[in-house]
Amino acid sequence: MKAASTNQIIPNNIPELQQLVTQLLSKVDDHISEIKKQTAKITEQNTEIELLRHKLQAQLAARFSSKSEKHNYQNDLFDEAELPEQDQIKSIESADEEITIAAHTRKKTGRKPLPNDLPREQIIHDLREEDKVCDCGCQLHKIGADTSEQLEWIPAQVKIIEHIRLKYGCRNCKGDSGVITAPAPKLPIPKSIATPGLLSEIITSKYEDHLPLYRQEKILQRMGIDIPRATLSNWMLKCGQLLLPLIPLLKHYIISSKYIQADETTLQVLNEPGRNNTSKSYLWVFKGGQSEKPGVIYEYHPTRSGTVAVQFLENFTGALQSDAYSGYMQFKASELIELYLCWAHARRKFSDIVKANKNKPGKAHMAVNFIAKLYAVEKYARQENLDFNQREQLRQDKALPILRSFKTWLDDSAKTVPPKSPIGEAISYALKHWNELIKYIDNGEVEIDNNGIENLIRPFALGRKNWLFCGSPEGAEAGAVIYSLIQTCKLNNIEPYAYFKYVLAKIPSHNKDNLKELLPKFIDRLAIINAYTDSFLA
Repeated sequence: MKAASTNQIIPNNIPELQQLVTQLLSKVDDHISEIKKQTAKITEQNTEIELLRHKLQAQLAARFSSKSEKHNYQNDLFDEAELPEQDQIKSIESADEEITIAAHTRKKTGRKPLPNDLPREQIIHDLREEDKVCDCGCQLHKIGADTSEQLEWIPAQVKIIEHIRLKYGCRNCKGDSGVITAPAPKLPIPKSIATPGLLSEIITSKYEDHLPLYRQEKILQRMGIDIPRATLSNWMLKCGQLLLPLIPLLKHYIISSKYIQADETTLQVLNEPGRNNTSKSYLWVFKGGQSEKPGVIYEYHPTRSGTVAVQFLENFTGALQSDAYSGYMQFKASELIELYLCWAHARRKFSDIVKANKNKPGKAHMAVNFIAKLYAVEKYARQENLDFNQREQLRQDKALPILRSFKTWLDDSAKTVPPKSPIGEAISYALKHWNELIKYIDNGEVEIDNNGIENLIRPFALGRKNWLFCGSPEGAEAGAVIYSLIQTCKLNNIEPYAYFKYVLAKIPSHNKDNLKELLPKFIDRLAIINAYTDSFLA
């Protein structure tokens, strides 16, 4: 078939020609619109692919890489072949702003000395009499000795304490009317075989050493002592109830301070009324008090609702530091509480990208480098033992210029990255909470991050991996009480076992109006030391 000629396709009159051009232009517009849609779809798919690739790399890094956020960013940050020109300029400029800190002298490594207060047994090794004669025939005389130390382990020892209560009677009185018996000592758990020392050992083994009760049951069985796990669990509940009156006093001490850190973590609790056993509950943690003698409280709650924080901080006035969870962000509008956010959380969003893209330096590496400079200022303040006023002045002089440069970089970078990409979300988080992040430079008492409270959650998380869940709400509440006192002891350099042995012996007969004396901050440290020493000398 012959192809149609051009004259047959193109009309000869103007109206038909105009109509044809209009139709063609309409089709071109449709094609352009479709191309734009496809291009947008491809861009969206590419963004989603990059996001999924990042999530995969992040999961692989979380599973197989180090959990530490420490990284030598300086070495790979300034790879000029990988960075856009604008970032190259900024990296060079930021390199000129390095923080100079005092030279560090590495401590000589070696074995640490053994404690002087431990019992010592001397074994003297002497020569045989025939070896004390020199080859020349003279008698050797002692000129000194070489001493070396070894640490011996003696398995735990148990003993039975018999309480013998003498009775006295009157021969002239009939029946029991004239009989008087010596009063029984007040025990932590009435009619129980558990002494304060045994209860303290079980408490510290479970809540400090993360040893579940069923393992402790087996340890006792190896020593010939059969105490069922249910009994051990009941003892922990009773101890929690006995120590519970100390918690309101500890809370009052924390609330009375001017600076509190807060965080929360998940907890699985069985047999909660109206809830499935698979439901998540929460352990809320609040740290405060004097900087040199802080206190910490753990509170069990079935919910993560912000009302928990509101109730705890009802009478608090001062600085609250937390992450950006909405339960804490509600205090942003408070007139009595000033909210500070955590730089570690802001850094973590960039660090996760760095871990997933170690060989591709980019904007995340730049951001982490800015934040590393802020932490260098804090490290210098610690090394120089600066007080709060001096640290605030140091931050104004050194940290403030870094923050200004970082803010400019964040504003510029936000315009060039996809908002829903990992780097876009990390930049958006920092910009959204910028005011709460930089407040710390105006308050020398406030830390740069919330790591202090996160470090107090870590022991609980380790224990949770071992005992998995709490058997009841009562068990969760008792555990929260014990965790509060253990971690407060550690913050105040008090040995937890000695503390519980002393307090469990004292609290049953202690004056209820003076229970404050049993808090780790106010307790008689000499008595604690004696309780600890007695446990070895017994």
